[in-house]
Amino acid sequence: MEESMTLNRGAKHGVAPRIGANAPANDLTRELALAKKAARAAGEILRGHWRRGGYKIGSKGPDNPVTAADLEADRAIKKLLRDPFPGYGWLSEETADNDDRLKCRRVWIVDPLDGTKEFINGIPEFAVAIALVEDGVPVLGVTYNPVKREMYWAARGAGCHLNTRRVRVTRMRTLKRATVLASRSETARGEWQVLRGMLKVRPTGSVAYKLALVAAGRGDATFTRSPKSEWDIASGAALVIEAGGTITDIKGREIRFNQRNVQLEGLVADNTILHAALIKVALSPSRKPSPARRS
Repeated sequence: MEESMTLNRGAKHGVAPRIGANAPANDLTRELALAKKAARAAGEILRGHWRRGGYKIGSKGPDNPVTAADLEADRAIKKLLRDPFPGYGWLSEETADNDDRLKCRRVWIVDPLDGTKEFINGIPEFAVAIALVEDGVPVLGVTYNPVKREMYWAARGAGCHLNTRRVRVTRMRTLKRATVLASRSETARGEWQVLRGMLKVRPTGSVAYKLALVAAGRGDATFTRSPKSEWDIASGAALVIEAGGTITDIKGREIRFNQRNVQLEGLVADNTILHAALIKVALSPSRKPSPARRS
């Protein structure tokens, strides 16, 4: 088995240490199968609403829409994952939080529709995001784009896959030639203009989808200084790690999941080679952090 990556435990410069090929891996076969099934079920709901239109749109705050599709997809995922694993905790963007999850070693972290603004605007760059974390570390991730029928999945020690094909991060070494996937909202606000010429910027929807694309080698990196929530990142973190990449917060610190405060201080995810350089770029004084908004 090819060597995989773990989160940045005790590493310098935000780069995660490698785990050797003989590292133990728990059997996550059942969890993975049901997570894929739940992602597909939720994806069918989202695709149906997306094509028909006319769904109800509400708001959870400034620039933070929610639709009937979000809520229906959340119920479908919950129905398939909670009963088979009664000892696992639950954290979902569309479910009222409960501190009971903090007592659990394993916790499902779910965003039934990441990229709601893309969904509303008819841009096929949204995704269902399902992760399982163990002791704060993502050990399983499924990110599903239901319009493109792209299923990105990973489990600890099993590598990262797009549908049936194994994928890995890129080997890009030159920052100026690197393609960085950027938030559409941040790009529209002009926050990436200062980086033109320093790297290639490609606006892309949904945090979870951007992380999946990086894991699959369809982009070299993504980063944001905007605060994000655990459900935005957890599934993509599992993918990036198993694909040989690195993910940390914006300052290069280890990301631990299933915390009482689920909001994170930005992120940097890439092919590992570019990580230290990207952290310096992301923390440049010319880059102003955005308020907490959905990308």
